[in-house]
Amino acid sequence: MSLDLSGYRNQLGWRNKLARAAWGVVWVMLFRPSPRPLHGWRRFLLRRFGATVGRGAHPYPLAWVWAPWNLEMGDHSCLADGVDCYSVALIRLGRSALVSQRTFLCGATHDYNHPEFPLVAKPITIADGVWVAAEAFIGPGVTVGEGAVVGARACVTKDVEPWTVVAGNPAIMIKRRLRGSEEA
Repeated sequence: MSLDLSGYRNQLGWRNKLARAAWGVVWVMLFRPSPRPLHGWRRFLLRRFGATVGRGAHPYPLAWVWAPWNLEMGDHSCLADGVDCYSVALIRLGRSALVSQRTFLCGATHDYNHPEFPLVAKPITIADGVWVAAEAFIGPGVTVGEGAVVGARACVTKDVEPWTVVAGNPAIMIKRRLRGSEEA
C-alpha cells in the first residue's frame, strides 16, 4: 500500500497562518537583527505576539519561536541562539530554565497510524532551574522536571525526573543531581 497525502488538510487554519506570517516578518526585520544585549526589546516583541515572558528573561536574537502565543518564559529563563521552539502546542520554560544553543523543542508530531498523518500537538514543560544543553531534542508532550540537566545532543522523548541528569539517544538517566544545599 502506497502513501497518499492528497487529502491532507492543514488543521491550523488561515488565522494561524496569517499570524505566523506576520510574526515571521517581525522576526526577520526586528527580532533577529537586534543587538545581543537587547533582551528587553525581544521580550517586548514576543509579548506583542501573545507570549508570556517573565522579568529578566533572555530570548536571544537567533532563537526561532514558531508561534509566540504558545510560549511562556519564566523569570530569568533563556532561549539561546539557534534554539528552534516549534510551539504548535504550549512550550513553558520555568524560572531560571536555560535552553542552550541549537536545541529543538518540538511541540508536535504526526499520527503515523492514520493514513493522512494528522498533526498531533503536545505541550512541553521545562521546569524551574533546568539546563538543556546544546543541540538536545525535546519531544512532544515531554516534561523535564525541576533542576534536571539534559546533556548535549540528548534525544528526550519521555519525561525527565526532577534533579536528574540525562544524556544519550535515547536519553537515559546518568545520575541524580545534588541540589544546591546538599553536599557532594
